[in-house]
Parts: sequence; structure tokens; C-alpha cells
Amino acid sequence: MKLYIKSFLILLFIGITSCEDVIDVEVPTSKSRLVIEASLDWQKGTTGNNQTIKLSTSKPYFDNTINSSLTGALVKVTNNNSNVEYVFVDQNDGTYTINNFDPIINNSYTLEVEYNNETYNATETLKSVSPIKRVEQSLEGGFDDEALDVSMFWDDPADEENFYLIKFIDNFEILPLFEDFSDEFVNGNELETFFEDEYEVGDKVEFTLYGISERYNNYMVLLIQQYDSAGDPFSPVPGKLKGNCINVDSPEDYAFGYFRVTEFDTVNYTFQ
Repeated sequence: MKLYIKSFLILLFIGITSCEDVIDVEVPTSKSRLVIEASLDWQKGTTGNNQTIKLSTSKPYFDNTINSSLTGALVKVTNNNSNVEYVFVDQNDGTYTINNFDPIINNSYTLEVEYNNETYNATETLKSVSPIKRVEQSLEGGFDDEALDVSMFWDDPADEENFYLIKFIDNFEILPLFEDFSDEFVNGNELETFFEDEYEVGDKVEFTLYGISERYNNYMVLLIQQYDSAGDPFSPVPGKLKGNCINVDSPEDYAFGYFRVTEFDTVNYTFQ
């Protein structure tokens, strides 16, 4: 019996060690592109003077060895209504900052990035946003009568077209949740959005409401759709989303990312 057990263990060891062949799989990669993270967001009740733009280069998904931060670029934003230029200072870590930006509602702004003898630009209009009126919790109105939901309310301005981006953070999700919202069929009304989960007393959530342009709304609709369908075997293959950052010298070498200029309001809520 002991001999049988020893023989079995030897065979098991051989079987395990014989399965250690390394299989190299070639993962297709694309040409590295400039990545522009340029969200000039103006929080209600602040001056909006301090802004940061981040530049980097794209890299293979599985590559963790490359520092993709990009330095040495020239970055500026121009107010197209007043022709005032705001030059961002290179912090030598991939970020470019400024402390005198002047956000003006409904003014148009153009971002210009010069790097490696190429110029990239993008134009957006600063949209206003209504203040968040209140946040409420409830057991009614959601999909589960035993689960708490939390709602945010704000007033939509009448007689104008508005688009909103909502960012929601709680302690259940690793990443923020985003929702696009248009007033196409609810113009001039009190608007509401809600989120539901197994919340308990003491749990904290954060709502952020952005006023955005129609073009940025269209971009976010596609981006959110692709994010929500990730992992679904029946969903279509995600397409490559193009932002508004154009390479003036070589249009086919456009940059990843989107230049936006928004006003936003934010509120934190603790469940009672």
C-alpha cells in the first residue's frame, strides 16, 4: 500500500512539473498616440482660477514598465471671445498648471498643445449648470422595495437646451458611475436622478452635476454605452472613440482624450 502511494505521488509530481511550459501570446499593439486629459471644470462658488491639464502617451495594455507622462510640451488655452491667452506651466511630471484662468459662461475656449513639432487643438464652450437643490433617501420609487435609493434634484432652466453629466461615487463601486442626461423632453422642470443599492445608515455618497455641451454629451453617451456593455458576450465590439483633439499637421494622428470646459456643482450625503 505504501508503494502504491509513493508511486502515485511520483506520477502526480511528474504530471504537475510537465505542465510548466510557457506560452507566449502576441498581443497586437497600435501606434503610440498623445493622450490629452484637459477638463477645465469650474466648481460653483469658486473662482475656477486653478486648472490642470495632463499629457501622456498611450502604451500597450500589459506594459507596466513605461512612464508615459509627457513633458516639454507647450500648452495654452485661448478665450475666443476676448482673445485672452492662458499659458499653462510645465511641472515636469506630465501635468501643466495655471492659477489665473478666468471661466466665463457661454464663452468659447480653444486648447492648443505643441509637442514634437506637431500642433493639436480643440474647441469647447463653457456651459452653466443649475445648483443641486437637495438629496433625498427613500425605500420607494426604486426597483427593490427593501433597498434604499438616493435621489438628487435640480431645476432645469426653461426655454433653453441643456445637457448634463452626472458623476456618482459610493463605497460599493471601485470607479465612479457616470450618467448622461438631456432635457429634451423635460425642459424647464425639476429634474431627478437616483441610484439604488444595499445602503445602510452611515454610508456616504457623492453627487456631481456638470453642465456640458451637446457635442461632449454625444461623446459621453457612446463612452458610457461601451463601459456599461463591457463583459457582455452579446454586446457589439467597442469602437475607437475619437475626442475633439485634432492634430493640425497630421489629422490621422489625432490625440486620445477630450477637451471640455464645464461648470459643476457637487454635494455629499450621509444616509440617516
